[in-house]
Amino acid sequence: MISQTGKYALTILGYLAERRGDWIQGSQIARETGIPHNYLSKILNQLRKRNFVLSQKGWGGGFQLKERAASIPILEVLEVFEGTRVEGECIFGFRQCDNENPCSLHPYWESIQKSYNDMMSSVTISDLHTRRKN
Repeated sequence: MISQTGKYALTILGYLAERRGDWIQGSQIARETGIPHNYLSKILNQLRKRNFVLSQKGWGGGFQLKERAASIPILEVLEVFEGTRVEGECIFGFRQCDNENPCSLHPYWESIQKSYNDMMSSVTISDLHTRRKN
C-alpha cells in the first residue's frame, strides 16, 4: 500500500524525529537506515522542498526535522511521494464500484480503506520510530 519511496521517506523522518535538534549528515542516515545514499539524497531534497526538513551545508551541517513537521500526519508526507489517494477506489480498479454497484470485495475493502485512512491521518511524524539494521 506504500511505495518504497514512501517507506524510505517515513524512515528518514522517523530517524530525524528521534534526533530532534541535531544536525545529521546524509551519510549517517544512509548508513544507519540502510537506504541507498543516491536514493536518500533525492528523498531528502523533496522533504526539504516541502518544508519537512532543514538542510545546512558545511562542517557541522546536515539535515534536521523542522519543528512544525513533528505534528504533521504521515498522510501528508505520503501524498508528496505518491499523490492523493482516491477515497473509495475499487480494489479491482472498477470505475463503477460503490454501495449500489459493489464488486465482490467492496464491503471488506471499504472497511480496510477507512481504517487505513484514519491511521494515516492520526499518526504524526513524531510518532515514527526507526529500527536499526543489524
